[in-house]
Order: sequence, then C-alpha cells, then structure tokens
Amino acid sequence: MTPVFRTIDGHAPYAETLAAMQAHAAAIRAGTADEEVWFLEHAPVLTGGTSARPTDLVNPGAISVHETSRGGQWTWHGPGQRVAYVMLDLQRRTPDVRAYVHALEEWIISTLTRFGVAGTRRDGLPGIWVPSPTAPGRLDKIAAIGVRISRWVTWHGVAINLDPDLAGFDAIIPCGVRDGGVTSLHQLGIAADMAALDSALRDAFSMAFPAADSQPVTSSR
Repeated sequence: MTPVFRTIDGHAPYAETLAAMQAHAAAIRAGTADEEVWFLEHAPVLTGGTSARPTDLVNPGAISVHETSRGGQWTWHGPGQRVAYVMLDLQRRTPDVRAYVHALEEWIISTLTRFGVAGTRRDGLPGIWVPSPTAPGRLDKIAAIGVRISRWVTWHGVAINLDPDLAGFDAIIPCGVRDGGVTSLHQLGIAADMAALDSALRDAFSMAFPAADSQPVTSSR
C-alpha cells in the first residue's frame, strides 16, 4: 500500500486545512480512508508548536498567528514554500516515533540531492540544514519538520523552502534556533519550480517509506 498524493491548488487557509487533515487522520484510524500526502502552499501564517516560546514570536505584524498541536516551535508558512502533510498508518509500517522522524529527514535529504544540494541534520535541532549562501561557515535551515502522531497515525509533516519571501521568518526565532539562518533552493541558485520539487518528493518518498503492509503490525504502545 502506498499513499495517495494530492496537490491542493491556491493558498490554503491554515485553520481549515488543519481541520481537514485531522479529520482525514481520524478516518485512517477508523479504517475508512487511505493514507495520503497533501502538497500545498499556505497563505502567510505563523504557527507555534507544543514547544513554542512566546518570546520567540518577535514581530508578527499583520501575519496570522496560530498555536497548533504539532511538535516543535515557531515557523512561518507562505507562498513559495512547499508544505507536505503526511498521513500514514505507522501500525502498518514501523510504529516508532524516532524512526518516523528519521524517515522524514531522509525523504527531504534525498529530495534535495536530486537538485545537487547536500542537506544535513544538526544534532538536537529540527529540520534539514545546508551551508549558508550568505554567511560562510554558518548552516541555514532549508526545511522544517513538525509532526503529531495520534494512535500511530501521523499528521502535520514537513515544509521545504523553494522560493518564499524569507522576510516572513523575521517575525520569529525560527524553531528557537539563534545560530543559523533560513534559506531556500532559489537562494542557493537552484532554478526549479514547484512541479519539479513535487516530482522529486514523489520519487524520493518510496526510498524513505517503503510500501506499507496490508495488515497492521502489533505494537506494545
């Protein structure tokens, strides 16, 4: 079983999309819906996860702000950034939170490799990082990860910066990290469009997430 990939056109409103994603995750748990991965761009929004600190919300201005149920701290979503919401049944895969996050990281790293970009992890810090194009010796974040797992069904997911207005991140301390910046594929000189990024994400998915079993596996959790 492989998930259905869906692309949502336009700039998806955050609250409505979150409610739809939560409902679909519940349907997966109930056995009435298939696994899905949603590709979309949000209208500009700042979202704070369960570890978000109020002091890291620096200057939101007129940008919509939402506290949400995913893990992690503050991030920005908006046009030019590909958000991928991943709804998988880990009982049919590997019911292990760390293994799931590691697979998301591998998915992003493999996707970036297809554009000649070497993404890397940072110990103890979320997301995927690359050498900064503007500050030699610094690592900048190019992709964020924020997940929630409810009774072994995943929701929320990842965000990769293709060509967003990076000034949106000035409103926050992104993910609470003060010793790194934020960058994008276009800032790195990669002139890809969203369709090319989506194609790379689809192609790399099966490497990080092999097809699920037809029957759930037993978990002690």
